[in-house]
Amino acid sequence: MHADADIAQRLWRAAVLWRLPLWVLGALPWLSLRLLPGVLAWVAWCMWDGARLRQRVNRGWIGWLDAALPELEDSAALLVDAEAETAIARMQRSRLLARIDASLDKKTVRAIVRRHVDLGLSWLAPWLVFAFVVWFVGQQPAASQQAAPKAPAQATSAAVVPELVVTATPPAYTGVARSTGAPRHLELPEGSAVAWCLKHPEAGETILELSDGRTLNVGAKCASLSATESLFWRWRGARYTLKVTPDAAPLITITRPTQMIQELKLDAQSAAMAISVRDDYAVRRATLHLTLARGSGENIKFTDREMPIPSSADPRVRNWAKKWTLAELGMEPGDELYFFVRAIDNAAKPHTVQSPTYTLHLPAPEQEDEEVTSAMPVLVKPQSLRSQRQIIIDTEQLIADMRSTRMGQAEMRERSEAIAADQGQLRRRYGQFLGEESTLFGGEEEHDDHDDHGASSGEMDVLHQFGHAHDEAENATLYDEGTKKILRRALVAMWDAEKALRAINPKTALAPEHKALEAIKELQQADRIYLHKTAFVPPPIKEEIRMTGDVVGAASYRREQGEAQDAIPLPLRELVQALSQEGPLPALWTRTAHDWVRERLGDDEQRLAAQRAIQDVLDGCLRCRPVLRAWLRAGIAQAPVILQAKPVAQTPFTRAWGEGDKP
Repeated sequence: MHADADIAQRLWRAAVLWRLPLWVLGALPWLSLRLLPGVLAWVAWCMWDGARLRQRVNRGWIGWLDAALPELEDSAALLVDAEAETAIARMQRSRLLARIDASLDKKTVRAIVRRHVDLGLSWLAPWLVFAFVVWFVGQQPAASQQAAPKAPAQATSAAVVPELVVTATPPAYTGVARSTGAPRHLELPEGSAVAWCLKHPEAGETILELSDGRTLNVGAKCASLSATESLFWRWRGARYTLKVTPDAAPLITITRPTQMIQELKLDAQSAAMAISVRDDYAVRRATLHLTLARGSGENIKFTDREMPIPSSADPRVRNWAKKWTLAELGMEPGDELYFFVRAIDNAAKPHTVQSPTYTLHLPAPEQEDEEVTSAMPVLVKPQSLRSQRQIIIDTEQLIADMRSTRMGQAEMRERSEAIAADQGQLRRRYGQFLGEESTLFGGEEEHDDHDDHGASSGEMDVLHQFGHAHDEAENATLYDEGTKKILRRALVAMWDAEKALRAINPKTALAPEHKALEAIKELQQADRIYLHKTAFVPPPIKEEIRMTGDVVGAASYRREQGEAQDAIPLPLRELVQALSQEGPLPALWTRTAHDWVRERLGDDEQRLAAQRAIQDVLDGCLRCRPVLRAWLRAGIAQAPVILQAKPVAQTPFTRAWGEGDKP
């Protein structure tokens, strides 16, 4: 057992705790004076005092125990000798070890230490006196400086180096934390507030130069700026970039259905939709708009429905997918469902985005085809007008009869020409929708006689030969270009079939007849068109000038032709010419350059590079003039072009009149 070491260690810890207030009090004066040498000297003395105290405890703890504890019977020295020579000594040592734990408690240890170890206040007094002397000597230069004139004090304050602190505060809706620090390159959202402040305002004002030509004074008050576009600023010769990231509009992605016009199967029971909406900060609202169309012709009913797209754990993303049953959508055979997604973000000026319109079409069972559609006006047709399908049936029957029986040429010609006449009547009926003249109700012979009479008379039709028409027959209808193309295809096929039937070749006429039928069926399927509702908002009427006859500010109804303008302004032309030389630049050239760069260069990197060149030329850099000249010329390529109309119109009549022989 090492009982002696344990007892000595307990007495040593108690002595250190007893002397600790002395060491702390001695360090306080030096810490208040902020004198590192004094603190180091006091720490060195405390280390020496601690070592001296440890030696004192190691030498005297046996006597301290014999004097304080009668139970030890003046035999504390036996605790040091672990291997006693006699049996009596070993027996006495065992008795002491049994008594020592009960006798030597914490209170007894503290009492023994306080009796033999003093507080050391005699050592503290000299150190306090020495610290007071040091403080008194240090106050003499300060007093002399206060008695000196104010001019040196002002010189001292002017010698303080200004330190700039940049604070960037993004808009609250972005959720980006505020940042503060030394001058640095920043990338901030659009609309962020940037503030420049001096850490020591007594250093005096400083000037910040912005790339767009503006300057900011920073002094006792901070300079602030709202970041609306990317720029850079210069302070004490160093440039720092402030890149502004515009707030992006929400991105809508529709992955199902995969096509904009989805044709469902006849036996379909469900329709799937998968939508994803993303934004750079947060999606405030996203809705799905459904429109169900039922009916045909003029009897079409639309039913609108709107439902919100639920939000997710991430406010920037909304993913939604659902497999609808046709009963939930309310779709029946022949119906069409139009849907689109509209999303709004949480920006200060919210962006509203709408996706393209998708169509789900559930086809109806096939019925008897008819050529009359709601896309075309209904005409009262005579009883003898046959449909295209009837013409195909008659042609197929004629071909079958020609193969099965020996038909005479007269009968074959009669039946083929009858089918050709029906095809011609049907062709002229559909031709009316493209502005062609119809001979369905007679009068074809009169037109032919009229044409023959005009040709035999020998008179020249000056209007048709030398004039030019300002309109076309096809443009006299109200149909869109897609419908007109289908009608033209049907008419061409009908004309080919009629020619083959006139030539007594019904087998050749069968293919164009089927083409005409397909075109007519395509017109039938295009009788329903979905368009978003639009409304005209008239300008507000000023009631205070209404019915007063005041025409100040009213625009003329006459349209004036735009005058030719110079693509390059005169000040810019003079600046570009001056930059090619080393002479002086025109007055106010910086304003001209900044306005041109801001207007013509839309890319942030290009605009910043051009503004950097403007600053360099302003600083007197001659080698930077070609660079600035190149950036100014780069904006000329985007100059507006004004097309001028020719005042004289050249027509075939005027050319023939000018080139004709003069009498």
